[in-house]
Amino acid sequence: MAMKALQITRGGSLSISTLPIPTPKAGQALIKVSYACIHPSDRLNAQGLFPSTTLPRVPGRDFSGVVIETNPTSNWIGKEVYGTSGSSLGFTSDGPHAQYICVPQDALVKKPSALSMLQAATVGVPFTTALICLRKAAVSSSDTVLVIGSTGAVGSTAVQIARARGCKVVLTAARRKEAKPDIVVSGANPADFGSTIEKMTDGRGVDVVVDTVGDLAVMGAAVEKLARKGRYVWIAAPRGEASKQLSFDIFQAYRKEVTLAGCNSVSPTIEDTAELLRFLEDWVEKGFVRAQHEASFKIVTLDNIIQDGYERPGEKVVVKMD
Repeated sequence: MAMKALQITRGGSLSISTLPIPTPKAGQALIKVSYACIHPSDRLNAQGLFPSTTLPRVPGRDFSGVVIETNPTSNWIGKEVYGTSGSSLGFTSDGPHAQYICVPQDALVKKPSALSMLQAATVGVPFTTALICLRKAAVSSSDTVLVIGSTGAVGSTAVQIARARGCKVVLTAARRKEAKPDIVVSGANPADFGSTIEKMTDGRGVDVVVDTVGDLAVMGAAVEKLARKGRYVWIAAPRGEASKQLSFDIFQAYRKEVTLAGCNSVSPTIEDTAELLRFLEDWVEKGFVRAQHEASFKIVTLDNIIQDGYERPGEKVVVKMD
């Protein structure tokens, strides 16, 4: 029994390969993949930018599908499930850019009825990353939260989760005016950005900043406008040769007891990410946390995944399996 799969081989080349359908080991489940998303991190993985990845490797992080076998046999067989990589799928074990994958049974999560199979294959990374950020920031209903990059997949989810959590004020910041954020950050003078935060919070500052952009000038301005005991969490940084060094007033930072915390979506285990998805299930079913519409994504086949997916950075692509 064989399947088609995308493989990253040594030297960073991508190819469609014919591989044996994996056999679930004890404690594992075999899933027939229905859809799999191509995230920016998948493209970066193919470029060799994740040191943990072992080769050859089938990439991919987010998926939806149907359980067809478990070891030992369980009532999961025939169930529609979805999930995301954590630190393993696509990095140290084969991911879902293939017709079949094996995952631990403890990582199986039933697909919410509010999500189509296509949508379910697109939300694992953004949903879990946003929740990781807000948990690390210990967000509470009394907090004023600022989300930088609020139109992106992770940022927009962080806005929804913060509102579902009952945060009293959720401010949005984005580059595009047409998205109608509270603060437009594209080309903004950092001093203007900081003064806008001050005005919008009546001089108090924000309790929590979730930064999904990683612009150093914006970050520096926002750190200065944290309220007392404020928390700043971020998931991005400049790439390439650009400076990654940030300066801020450490005297004021310790006086205000602020916390800065980086968040890494590939640090949790696949079982950890399953727990995060289960936590969000009720909010997803009630419509408090929503996936992007199916029409937002370009659908490609596995045969065309390289030229129509991996080679088109910036496009939102979902792979429909045969």
